[in-house]
Amino acid sequence: MPNPITQLLNQNNYIIIDGALASELQRRGCDLNDNLWSAKVLIEQPELIRQVHYDYFNAGADCAITASYQATPLGFAQKGIAQDESIKLIKKSVELARQAKQDYLEQIDSNKPLFIAGSVGPYGAYLANGSEYTGNYQLSEDEFIEFHQIRLQALIDAKVDILACETLPNFAEIKALTKLLKLFPTMTAWFSFTLKDANHLSDGTPLFEVIDYLNQIDQVVSIGVNCIALEKVTLALTELQKLTSKPLIVYPNSGELYDPTTKQWHQDHQHNCTFDNQLPVWIKLGAKLIGGCCQTTPNDIALIAHYLKTIN
Repeated sequence: MPNPITQLLNQNNYIIIDGALASELQRRGCDLNDNLWSAKVLIEQPELIRQVHYDYFNAGADCAITASYQATPLGFAQKGIAQDESIKLIKKSVELARQAKQDYLEQIDSNKPLFIAGSVGPYGAYLANGSEYTGNYQLSEDEFIEFHQIRLQALIDAKVDILACETLPNFAEIKALTKLLKLFPTMTAWFSFTLKDANHLSDGTPLFEVIDYLNQIDQVVSIGVNCIALEKVTLALTELQKLTSKPLIVYPNSGELYDPTTKQWHQDHQHNCTFDNQLPVWIKLGAKLIGGCCQTTPNDIALIAHYLKTIN
């Protein structure tokens, strides 16, 4: 099965993931106080999404994550959008990332190996109540599969290079996603979680149990964390490196606090962690794919790219 992560790591020691999409769109004037979050912009200002992807490639990212995190047929249906139209919007998220990649490569006259990851957000993201940080929801395996399958199919049909099953807080959902992934045997995925603490998934499942399960699935080609606070990454990586030999991925948020009611992030001044002072630690702990999540910017990705060039 094609695996862009192995291919790139064979050429370079590290892979640079892009940074936040939604909060960057907000910085550029989008109102995302909506259950669709960044998926709302797929409908209203798709060109702005393409521009953000381009800016991350220009900052040094090797990978763009599509604007499909909250783009689900169920979510779109609540806005009166029919299923066939929602599938087109999910595919559009891939097309926009691909256009940005092509524009960037033409601009620099290069065949640099860049790839597109299709974002698969958790059921908690659809609920739009912050439960991607708690895992506090329950569905049957069949219900999880039904929720995710149409989006996965659309992303794969649109020819993403890999699936980014991200911000996952719930072990039952993780297991359902891996079962669904097996229906697409030529597709690989990374799985990244939110955490309750360094040893537990957000829903309380011991991390070793989650990793032991994912270690047995060849289609899962990278494991790690995303959208946890910068200052929590080191402890998480310390545990993860003991539990798996798969490449570790980490793309934290900036450490600000999320209010699910207003859909806003608020500054937390209780820590002094920055990408500058944490990157050397994460590298030492085995991080191979590094980027940013909510509230990070192209400047953060440029900083990561600059640092990784100095040690490559």
